Order: sequence, then C-alpha cells, then structure tokens
Amino acid sequence: MKQKIQFMKQGMMRKVLYALIPPVIAGIYFFGWRVLALLLVTTFFSCATEWIFIRKSTGKITEAVLVTSVLFTLTLPPATPYWVAAIGIVFGVLFGKMVFGGFGRNPFNPALVGRAFIYVNFPRYLTVEWTKAFSDFPGGLTHYTGSIADTVSQATPMLLFRSTGETLPLFQLILGNIGGSIGETSAVLIILAGIYLIYTKTASKEIMFSVIIGFLLLDSALYIAGFSQIPHPIYGLFSGGLLFASVFMATDPISSPKTTEAKIVYGLLIGFVTVIIRGFALFAGGVMFAILIGNTFAPIMDEAVKSLQAVRKSAHAGKEA
Repeated sequence: MKQKIQFMKQGMMRKVLYALIPPVIAGIYFFGWRVLALLLVTTFFSCATEWIFIRKSTGKITEAVLVTSVLFTLTLPPATPYWVAAIGIVFGVLFGKMVFGGFGRNPFNPALVGRAFIYVNFPRYLTVEWTKAFSDFPGGLTHYTGSIADTVSQATPMLLFRSTGETLPLFQLILGNIGGSIGETSAVLIILAGIYLIYTKTASKEIMFSVIIGFLLLDSALYIAGFSQIPHPIYGLFSGGLLFASVFMATDPISSPKTTEAKIVYGLLIGFVTVIIRGFALFAGGVMFAILIGNTFAPIMDEAVKSLQAVRKSAHAGKEA
C-alpha cells in the first residue's frame, strides 16, 4: 500500500508563506507566468528531496521546505533554466538542511545554500541573462515570459552601477519594474511583508532593523569618504536584494541567533559585510554571502551573550552576598 504524502503543520512557516504571496504575484506581473512554472519545479524537487529522508520517520514534509522553495525561487532571475533551478534547490535542501538532521538543526539558510551553489557553478544564468520587466498593464499576466535584456542599462540596478556608475530613478526601484531576481524588485511589497511579519511576531524586528542600520552606517561612511564604487546609501538600500534578504532571509529562525543582543550584532555584521562585498569584491549583490557568513557565527554569538550574562549574574550575586 502506498504511503500518503502529508505536510507537517507549522503556523510560523505558514505566516511566512502568506507574506510571500504578494512578491510572487508581483514577480508574475513583472516577468510573466514562467515565474510560476519555475516555482512549481523548485517546489516539486524540494519536497521530493525532503521526502526521501523523512519517509521512514515522521512521514510528513515540513511546511518549512515550502518556504525554502519560494524563497529560493524568488532569488533567481526569471530566465533561470529549470534544470539549474532543480539542481540548486536539491543541493540547498540536501546539504543545507537534511545532512544536519532536518528541520530545526540546519546551521545555514537552505535557500541561500542552494542559491550560492548555482551562483558559483552556473554564473552565466545568474549574472548575465536578465529579463526585461513589463511596465504596462496587464504586464506579464498575459505573457509566458519577457524578452532577455541585451544592454547593460537593462540589467540589475547594482550591475548597472558597477558597470557604468549610473543609477536608476528611486521611484522605479521602489515600484519594482526593474531587471533583477524575481523577488527583489518591489520594495513596497517587501516592506509591507516585513510589517506583517513583525506584527504577527513571525520574524525578528531586531535582525531586520540591525541589518539595514549596519548597511546604512558603513555605506554612508564609505560614500562620504569618496569611494566611487559605493553607491548612495538609499540607492544601495533599495537595490541588490538587501530589503528582501533583511525581511525573509536573515530572519530565518533556525539559522539566526536566539538571544536579543546576538540578533543585533548578527544583523549589523550582515549589513557591514554586504557593503564590503558589494564595494570591494567581485559580486554585485553581496547580501547572500553576508548572511551565510552571519549564519556561521550565529551560534558563537549566542554562546558569547550567554557567557556574558552568566558573568554579570555571578558578579551581581557576589555583590549582594
């Protein structure tokens, strides 16, 4: 008798899925129905990968893997080949989560592990081939996909700045009809999603705000100091996927710190490293690698905070005695 595939109900993950619905719809509107097809492919392969590992234990696929699928898809350019997306999500779920014991034990964000893997191994599809965003109603709702951009001026905002020093109008960045990864385009929808996640206590506001503050502090300092490769702080904030990563990626409750003080340090670190990678490394975005670096130090940060708290309690007890 065949075992029925079931999903484990996870209230927090479901709220994240609700918050991701508007960016997905916006992605379809700006880039066409290929976005939905890409999402279905990654969801199938992510669920299949997790199912292989849990079929003889809990027998239930976590809703967290659905979140991973959506997040991973939204970090991809719309024209990413299906086979590349499939390889990426399988690698992310397998080596970013399942090899560590599954849900609740992964030290890294699985979606970013998969994205980093294909970014390094298949750079052409993630750094060269960008799809033009539809700008007129009904946008991509009546198209399978848009045309591939053939000039630098139609690439992502960060690639445009690095290549020519030019910047796009701020309103265009906020609205979202720009080239780039599927989910990083509309700043308005990302901000609204962040407000929803904070209001429902689903994501850490300390991490969200500290990532942004850390980025603005270092970016502003270097911009004022005259580093030509550093864009205006506001331009940098609304481009390169920083807002999307701050709201959805950095706040992953499993791979981020648990103590409040560590969350703040963790967010500041991600913001600082993002600026450094963007300005002085080969990568135009940088926030993806910044979060993975932050994931590496998250457990250490928690332990450091707990140790300091224990020392303070001991000192306080000694004074009272």
